[in-house]
Amino acid sequence: MQLALRLGLLAFLIYWSFVLVRPFIPILVWALILTVALYAPHRWLAKHLGDRPKTAAAMLTIAFLAIVIGPMAWLSFGLIEAVSEISRQIDLGGLAIPPPPARLQDLPLIGVQMHDFWKQASSNLATAFREIAPFLKPIATAILAFAGSAGTETLKFLASIILAGFLLPMGPTLVKGGHTILARVAPQRSEHLLSQAGATIRTVAQGVIGIAILQSILAGLGLKLAGVPGASLIAFAVLVLGILQLGAVFVLLPVIIWIWMEKDFTVAMSITAYLIVVGLADNALKPLLMGRGLTTPTLVILIGVLGGMLAHGIIGLFVGPIILAAAWELLMAWMRDDPPNRSLASTEGTVEILGRGHT
Repeated sequence: MQLALRLGLLAFLIYWSFVLVRPFIPILVWALILTVALYAPHRWLAKHLGDRPKTAAAMLTIAFLAIVIGPMAWLSFGLIEAVSEISRQIDLGGLAIPPPPARLQDLPLIGVQMHDFWKQASSNLATAFREIAPFLKPIATAILAFAGSAGTETLKFLASIILAGFLLPMGPTLVKGGHTILARVAPQRSEHLLSQAGATIRTVAQGVIGIAILQSILAGLGLKLAGVPGASLIAFAVLVLGILQLGAVFVLLPVIIWIWMEKDFTVAMSITAYLIVVGLADNALKPLLMGRGLTTPTLVILIGVLGGMLAHGIIGLFVGPIILAAAWELLMAWMRDDPPNRSLASTEGTVEILGRGHT
């Protein structure tokens, strides 16, 4: 009876602690991810400031907030506006592909065929949509609720950045704590698993999430300045495709075609060149940030993206694939032969787990 009472009390304390912490889990996890991803630049900056880690953390936090707060807020509220408009059109039964512009027929070789195909798709979709519109209303409501949380999720994202600024100077302590916990679970693999987790988080956070955010912000700003309707929604699609490693061409190519139909030659040429550079930026940046590349299967990333969005909203879009990729890599490392266990002999050795490059 005493043992059962103790176990019951322990279970109650664990459950109640989880209930209290659960609303802050996405913020804490994203802050830890940012800490791991930014620790190497933080060490470099602290060293050049005369070994002042707190000052370096404050400077990085302020710079990161200045870079992110404006574009992220614009994307979030623009997404709300775009999705709200789509939901309104679904309620009215008027969502459809617009008819093709007359100038499309003037294109050499393929102009007439593209115009006829576009016109047929527009009329057929309008007819089909009127029949399925009642079934899409519940989906539109769910999507609108998801987009409506964008403002709150942006605040969570900013809170995570600020919290990461406080965690950056504590890097060595965090590594020691993680090593101690893993040593209890897997004594022979603790250092290897911790190093593997840190490398995976850096790879996905910098080479996948970071590049996708950069591409979406640049694409969104360019489309907004060009007067493209639904620029925020297109930028969000670029973000999702970038995280899924599918590339932005599937979204940007139709936009480029529309621009050439609606804008004059000079504007269309400049916007096209800009979007091509933005779309191909990942090909140049990923080899620099990811080393040999990401070995996690695309299906794992896809499940992480979808599961993260369903579980934690927009911030889960970033947290989900990182956590699932790290879990996958740790599982693969666990299934391989035992690596030689190298104990952490000093504080400098523990710091290297966060700061070392990809292997």
